[in-house]
Amino acid sequence: MEKNPVNMLAEVSQRIREMREVSGISVDEMALKTEVSVEQYLTYEKGEADLPFTFIHKCSLAFGIEMTELLEGSGARLSSYTVTRRGGGAETAKEDGIEIRNLAPMFRSKLAEPYFVTYEYSAKQQTEPIHMTKHSGQEFDLILSGKLKVQVGEHTEVLSEGDSIYYNSSTPHGMIAIDGEACQFLAVVMSGEDKPGEQEISQTISSAGRREKLVAEDFVKTVENENGAPESVEFVNADRFNFAFDIVDALAAKNPDGLAMLHLDHLKNERRFTFADMKRASSQCANYFTSLGIKRGDKVMLVLKRHYQFWFSILGLHKLGAVVIPATNLLKEHDFEYRFNAAEVSAIICADDGDLADEIDRACERCPGVRAKVLAGGRRDGWHDFDSEYKLFSGKYERTEDSPCGDDPMLMFFTSGTTGYPKIAEHTYKYPLGHFVTAKYWHCVEAGKLHFTISDTGWGKALWGKLYGQWMCEGSVFTYDFDRFHAADILPLFKKYGITTFCAPPTMYRMMIKEDLTKYDLSSVHKATTAGEALNPEVFRQIEAMTGLRVMEGFGQTETTLTIANLTGNSYKLGSMGKPTPAYDIALVDPDGNPVPLGETGEVVVRTDRNIPCGLFSGYYKDEEKTREVWHDGMYHTGDLAWMDEDGFFWYVGRADDVIKSSGYRIGPFEIESVIMELPYVLECGVSAAPDEVRGQVVKASIVLTKGTEGTEELKKEIQEYVKTNTAPYKYPRIVEFRTELPKTISGKIQRNKL
Repeated sequence: MEKNPVNMLAEVSQRIREMREVSGISVDEMALKTEVSVEQYLTYEKGEADLPFTFIHKCSLAFGIEMTELLEGSGARLSSYTVTRRGGGAETAKEDGIEIRNLAPMFRSKLAEPYFVTYEYSAKQQTEPIHMTKHSGQEFDLILSGKLKVQVGEHTEVLSEGDSIYYNSSTPHGMIAIDGEACQFLAVVMSGEDKPGEQEISQTISSAGRREKLVAEDFVKTVENENGAPESVEFVNADRFNFAFDIVDALAAKNPDGLAMLHLDHLKNERRFTFADMKRASSQCANYFTSLGIKRGDKVMLVLKRHYQFWFSILGLHKLGAVVIPATNLLKEHDFEYRFNAAEVSAIICADDGDLADEIDRACERCPGVRAKVLAGGRRDGWHDFDSEYKLFSGKYERTEDSPCGDDPMLMFFTSGTTGYPKIAEHTYKYPLGHFVTAKYWHCVEAGKLHFTISDTGWGKALWGKLYGQWMCEGSVFTYDFDRFHAADILPLFKKYGITTFCAPPTMYRMMIKEDLTKYDLSSVHKATTAGEALNPEVFRQIEAMTGLRVMEGFGQTETTLTIANLTGNSYKLGSMGKPTPAYDIALVDPDGNPVPLGETGEVVVRTDRNIPCGLFSGYYKDEEKTREVWHDGMYHTGDLAWMDEDGFFWYVGRADDVIKSSGYRIGPFEIESVIMELPYVLECGVSAAPDEVRGQVVKASIVLTKGTEGTEELKKEIQEYVKTNTAPYKYPRIVEFRTELPKTISGKIQRNKL
């Protein structure tokens, strides 16, 4: 007699609950072990939802028992052999057109679990992303009839009768029947045990149509190809969008106990903030700042390093409509004076960090427009005490019809150019929407999992990776508030906290390589990305050799969100910038604005004649002339040069101002830097132009050598010959200069004009 499915569900759920209680495992721990949210776990344990096969499998691993015991209520007894006749076996799962039968349910202490699996054909699934899941161990699938499309990580295979696949089942994977008929296959699952302390603090990847809708999808609509790569993106309701209300407060309603941020202070003391915490604290800050006289349209500078108060403050300012200006703690008195006056700053909130407040006070003596000064993490005469004062205010701040949104100004960034005073790029409330693509398809942030972008909040890159896109994907932000970057200090954190996605600038990847990445467990990381400067191919190679990770490069500016990148689901070429993201219409043009042929260098521009994407700046604050210099004739000119190959991949050349014109040749410095960086004794390299009476300009290489390497004339010749051999000979550096350090901007970019 067939078992009643409802009764069976209740019985299995009861067994799971009993085993958990007997084993002394908390609900939170089981949620971690089964890689679902606490809320979802309780739904399963109470028998309120069908139990997925992978969930039962992970429960059995957590309890150290066989699935049979959870499904049948008794353990397997046979130990010599067992036979299962055609059509027999124990039904393990039957849902959504999938039937799984265990072919050896009564054999105990199995080294592997054999299953007969039937996937029914679904027309709907053909147009949706494949549902992905994962479990520990390895799996072997042999196709018996029909056709099966299988995705393992970013790879997709179509299997026919007689074909087989073997894969690491801890890699996200999924499959569907194709070609209009059901597919039957033999699946052999070999269990592997997770090592204690290495479980991820997160949910499983959910890129399928069955996944729960993200709140951000009320504002961003994407169409993906069969590999999960975005083909198009559409922004809806953008004119009414306010990130603080529409994402943070919405997540507080949807998942109040969901982890928004895991924060470590400089002593590695942990703080965990939920979305409910963020809603309450940001509302308190909005009310607090209002009491200080800060109003809509006021310019407020935040100099808060990686202090958690930054997130409270920026969200509060977004709610009340003040314009936020992130700034670094590396600024000095004259830097603050220039910025206060140029941006018309009326309030500043800063960290109690060294002599930072002293520098600000001295600047304020000549900047009377700064009416309010707020100190976080300390007390000081003439300053408001953030930590004690904001808590006195209500945690409710209601949205009204007049609340800021859409095209209202929201952010101003001082650019980190290598020449002249920095410009002020202004962004609207639509800006965060552009970062949905950044987080979902480049960082590959997953709901409930930890993302770590290493930037501090003084740089625009922090808003690429520590706030907007990550929470729009409903992921958790990992923040370590260190004072100085030490690779050996940071690398152990990946294993300890189960960080899954990571982004850092090229300089920090180089420092990690010097620390020897093979000494650290980075197995939790499935996606590593970089931006800020081009990353030399040799660095890519070394990281992949040490960790197995391919670092995916992305390109964008202070004026934009992610514009060109190696996105998930797309093919990949080592050293390439990738391809344009679907939100931006990117072209390469000559100095006259005409498209350049394939393979030829051109300036990267954003076409805006047909559409202005969310994420592109609105202009330079109170500087129409400079805005017109870069944005005219329906194109925003980035000032960066690249070329495109026959497959549509972009390859970085350098800044237009950095191109070297020698004897009629145009030489991009980045290519030469990449070749020189291949030499094991080169730590850093900057290539620039040097004047020459005969050739106009010649290539000059300024090089920092590794410790213990002597910069001899013989070594100069060796470097020159190496470049001649590995590039066109005319590109070799006629001048090689060894230096102890290279001049850099405050953001760490090499200043080629000072080499």
